[in-house]
Amino acid sequence: MAPAQPEPPAADPAPPTVPSLDPGEIDLTEIDLAEIDLTDLDRFADGFPHATFAALRQRAPVHWHPPTGHTPDGDGFWVLSRYDDVLAVATDSARFSSDGSHQRSTGGGTLIEDLPGGFAAGVLLNMQDDPRHQRIRQLVTPAVAPRALAALEPELRARAEHLVDRIAAAGACDFVVDVATELPLQAIAHLLGVPQDDRHALFAWANVTLDHDDTDPEAAARRSAEASAAMFAYATDLIAAKRARPDGAMVAAVANGRIEGDDGRRYPLTDLEVQMFFNLLVAAGSETTRNSIANGLRAFMDRPDQWARLQADRRLLPSAVEEVLRFTSATTYNRRTATGDVTVAGQAIAAGDKVTLWWGSANFDERVFADPFAFDIGRDPNRHLAFGHGAHFCLGANLARMEIRLVFDALLDRVDRFEPAGPCEWTRSNKHTGLRHLPVRVVAR
Repeated sequence: MAPAQPEPPAADPAPPTVPSLDPGEIDLTEIDLAEIDLTDLDRFADGFPHATFAALRQRAPVHWHPPTGHTPDGDGFWVLSRYDDVLAVATDSARFSSDGSHQRSTGGGTLIEDLPGGFAAGVLLNMQDDPRHQRIRQLVTPAVAPRALAALEPELRARAEHLVDRIAAAGACDFVVDVATELPLQAIAHLLGVPQDDRHALFAWANVTLDHDDTDPEAAARRSAEASAAMFAYATDLIAAKRARPDGAMVAAVANGRIEGDDGRRYPLTDLEVQMFFNLLVAAGSETTRNSIANGLRAFMDRPDQWARLQADRRLLPSAVEEVLRFTSATTYNRRTATGDVTVAGQAIAAGDKVTLWWGSANFDERVFADPFAFDIGRDPNRHLAFGHGAHFCLGANLARMEIRLVFDALLDRVDRFEPAGPCEWTRSNKHTGLRHLPVRVVAR
């Protein structure tokens, strides 16, 4: 049962000043919290709605979001917008479940809408709780460990340089399509053991479920079902091949691996777990890093002084990568389900309630980041939550960092500056902040 709408908390004694999010001043008190609908994807059609979340951080950091006509399953949910609250819940996996299906008869998972328990919730790696989550994770950790990534780096560096050479020679490109999508997609195909010729088909199938570009729900559902079926059929054949001829790829590690059960014996993963693992890695390995790279370039174009600063001192590249991750916050939110009655920042939350952690808001919390809306490649400290936190800290965090670094390293060598060649086009999603297209002119060095 949905809890009653809480009274807005009292204002801080000395609330921090929220910087302007647009050229003009924004009066956050004029934003009607009752009118906020985070399940209306049109609210995210022009990027992350920073003004909305600045108002939430200031006036209602633990906010009850009632169901609206856009909410997929008609359930309300809690919205956490401040850094400290998001961090606390992400850390406490015992009281906030990533599976959640055992708390709710309708399902669970890490999306706002419930996904079926035993099919998605509790089966997808990112929708499992420990200890099973950690046991499966250990099967694939070696593939993204520092030693493995160091061995992979020369190949990815050559691929990044090739992509940048092409756009520098052409003088113009769609940066999303020609660069930002390509390197992560080539990398994840390599790690999964997928033929490079198949990578675009896999990405297209995954993208249907991540970018809701069709406002007709029936059409979107039909396209999603068709893409899911195609992905399932492809994965079935790939998994069979990896079982017949194991190699060092991540799919083979999961398809042939065994994990410890609660009785101490070792068991193979279920066929559905292997399928879902493949789907997850295709999506996560291509989508989030693509969006960080593309939006990172957009940030540099909007603030050419920071590009000049990086050109003058390439030692800033590691901190620039971290600022790109914070500033772009490619994964907008994740959900947890309260496993019992609990209190967050003085607000009572009931067992079974949905609790959403908005990383995209936490990474701009004025209480943690000085001048958070400034893109500062030398920011220090930079304790962003772009990769989440706790047990579900992103498995591919170091791979993503390396891919972003390699792209911008290649750009520094070959490109003097970028200039917009047309309007960018955002994805229409409240789960990922990304771009479909970013047309640019490229001025080579």
